[in-house]
Amino acid sequence: MILGRWRARAARRDRAHALYTALVEQARSPAFYRDLGVPDTVDGRFDMIVLHCFLVLRRLRAAGAEGTALGQAVFEVMFADMDQNLRQMGVGDLGVGRRVKAMTQAFMGRVAAYEKAMGEGTAALAATVARNVYRVEPDAAPPGAKVLADYVFACDRTLGGQDAASVMDGRLDVPAPTKP
Repeated sequence: MILGRWRARAARRDRAHALYTALVEQARSPAFYRDLGVPDTVDGRFDMIVLHCFLVLRRLRAAGAEGTALGQAVFEVMFADMDQNLRQMGVGDLGVGRRVKAMTQAFMGRVAAYEKAMGEGTAALAATVARNVYRVEPDAAPPGAKVLADYVFACDRTLGGQDAASVMDGRLDVPAPTKP
């Protein structure tokens, strides 16, 4: 019985790694930075990972208890990766915990903002993207903010129509970002 639970956790962790790897790969698509003007910085890349993680967690939540548990594992993998990346960038042991805590709070705030904006439509999501990804007020948003909002809705529709088992196995069938 204990061995069975351990194997189930190990399998979930492996699936979470595969899913996190797939969402990071999508978030690092050069088109976001080249065509949509997402800042190619540590913060810009973090924001794109958060945005894609939000979409994946939203899809997993719809898959029930198994999806929710996998979503928690993806979250844990993501922040273990953030911890490791901070250390590789030379952040000292004392600073890593504080920065990961700040990143976790930023993640939670962005997820709540994206969730709310998704229910309010494209203009609200574009404004949220402008504030969180481009770090500008909505009235100063670049054209990429609207295109990115449209992309998020397209991904949400695509992931919602994709078989939950394939998503849980790390296969994200999402569209490529388009140019403004």
